[in-house]
Amino acid sequence: MEMTYTIKDTRETVKAWKQQGLTIGLVPTMGFLHEGHESLIQQAKRETDRVVVSIFVNPTQFAPNEDLDSYPRDMERDAEICRKLGVSLIFHPDVEEMYPADFFTFVDIHILSENLCGRSRLAHFRGVCTVVNKLFQIIAPDKAYFGEKDAQQLAIIKQMVKDLNMDLEIIGCPIIREQDGLAKSSRNAYLNEQERQAAVILRQSLLLSQSMLHEGERDVKVILEAMTSKIGTQPLAKIDYIHIVDLVTLQDVDRIERPVLIALAVLIGKIRLIDNIMYSEISI
Repeated sequence: MEMTYTIKDTRETVKAWKQQGLTIGLVPTMGFLHEGHESLIQQAKRETDRVVVSIFVNPTQFAPNEDLDSYPRDMERDAEICRKLGVSLIFHPDVEEMYPADFFTFVDIHILSENLCGRSRLAHFRGVCTVVNKLFQIIAPDKAYFGEKDAQQLAIIKQMVKDLNMDLEIIGCPIIREQDGLAKSSRNAYLNEQERQAAVILRQSLLLSQSMLHEGERDVKVILEAMTSKIGTQPLAKIDYIHIVDLVTLQDVDRIERPVLIALAVLIGKIRLIDNIMYSEISI
């Protein structure tokens, strides 16, 4: 396994592979890898000849009051995980390499970024689109792998690739969960024992919505009220948002008559966690 720190060295390595006719899979991460990341790497390994994992905590997707400085980092551990999984290259640039002093260009997206996490994290997806676009330009992958836990991010990246005519395929991979249903996340490391137990309320509220849908409920207001009430039973939980949105446009719906995404963000103590389920078994 190789590790590069500069754009120049990364391009030279990938160029040599492409000259051999090898296909490239990219797994973009901010590090502190967990089983969710591992599942992305494993799928990339199955589908491409060389797997590149980028590890870069991207400052442009954090607001001033968010956890950029305290975001968990463990490069030695991450490298060992990648090595065991057969990753070919880790690209681990510093901030100055990705955003030099004369950097002025950003990539933005409208509509899809204005709901869900975009309501409270106003510049977040501008930063995400910018850094992912840069990674695509640097590594030129044939396929790039993203988790469905960040469903809004996945939809936005797919739209960006389509709109900007990028020559690669975006692969969405299923959410990986703990045994009690909590979605795997680097931020789970922040939770103390009591908060960790409380965090299962996210999954429980989503399963409640799914059960109501299977039983025939189609009124969004009724489902949201039930989910809000469920989360309200957990004293450590504070709702940021719960939305039921069209699976394509990510815009709120009043009645479920087509495939939807049920997404939520909840503060457990001071830690903001997200989760979602997609529902397409519509029977009107």
